[in-house]
Amino acid sequence: MTNTQNFDVIIAGAGSIGVPSAYYLADAGFSVLVIDPLASNGQGSNKHAIGGVRATHTNLAKIKISRKSIEILSNWEAEHGEDIEWHSGGYSFVAYDEPTKQDLLDIVHFQQSLNLNIQWLERDDMIALVPDINPDGLIGGTIAPEDGHASPLKVNYSYHRLAVQAGAKFHFKEKVTGIIQNGGRVEGVITDKAKYSCSYFIDAAGSWSAEISKLIGIDLKVKPDAHQGGITEAVAPMFDPMIIDLRPRPGSSNFYFYQHPSGKIVFCVTPEPSIYGHFDDDTSDFLPYAAQRLIETMPRLANIRVRRTWRGTYPMTPDGNPIFGEFPGLKGFIHATGTCGQGFMLGPGIGWYIKKLITNTLSDDERASMESLRLDRDYSEAEKLM
Repeated sequence: MTNTQNFDVIIAGAGSIGVPSAYYLADAGFSVLVIDPLASNGQGSNKHAIGGVRATHTNLAKIKISRKSIEILSNWEAEHGEDIEWHSGGYSFVAYDEPTKQDLLDIVHFQQSLNLNIQWLERDDMIALVPDINPDGLIGGTIAPEDGHASPLKVNYSYHRLAVQAGAKFHFKEKVTGIIQNGGRVEGVITDKAKYSCSYFIDAAGSWSAEISKLIGIDLKVKPDAHQGGITEAVAPMFDPMIIDLRPRPGSSNFYFYQHPSGKIVFCVTPEPSIYGHFDDDTSDFLPYAAQRLIETMPRLANIRVRRTWRGTYPMTPDGNPIFGEFPGLKGFIHATGTCGQGFMLGPGIGWYIKKLITNTLSDDERASMESLRLDRDYSEAEKLM
């Protein structure tokens, strides 16, 4: 093992949260090391993400974080000169029954009270927005036009480049095996290759974060949950927003899809029951029921050809909200995980707020709202729009 190397901050995980965090902290003048057991950045759950970014949640802290992400990503090309395929196509939750309509209306009123740009559309207006949506039984839906999508690959690559330019170090094919503690605070990290000293350690390992936190005796309430997605051939432009159909069906609790500017349709389901474990091998049963859901929601797509399907994991928490903040029992140990399949959309905002947390520049309002994401919460207030 090599001699101890010194850093201000060490981050476990070079994915959707770890890389943005590295950039913002290095840019603020901290010496930063990111450690990841894989061969390069973005090779865990990040490369399986479909790219959606929305602020339309029901947890105040998630709304704040996602709004920051949207602000960052929508201005990325102008600020950094790199095309990350950002597109403000919006998000639309559709209703085919009255209970769903009422639930969505209640949520819309709450979101509007927080100045989110979202509205309810009645049936005819919904059809005008998405002409090819299945009109049979359609009651209406929501539209949040400032939500959008971007390329997870390009965003992570761009953040990595900027982080390296700002001085952050990345050690790949290296695994965290121990956390050094002294007097109730973090003092360093041990890996399978070296020993490092640090003042702050960030667990941003996503679906693998429970293994990291177990090193200090924490039973982290994060479990990997396998999801599958697919992408079709390119067709002419048909619709703009991400469509979320909340109706449960055999094998899935909801279904969502959008059309990429290239013309390809990207789609995914939330499996029911959940499939817990580190499974990333594609399965043969996904496409038949996912295709059925796609056709049910937009019948015109019946003859479109699917080009590829894949599988990745969501780091799930019991209430569908991330775990963010300093662990009360160990000063300097920060959780930034449990994003429940929303790591890509939350990542830029979480990185921004981690910088504010470490530099002690969170406003009283920001600090109060982030309290809902603490590890030691009761997990009773579940996110309603998963």
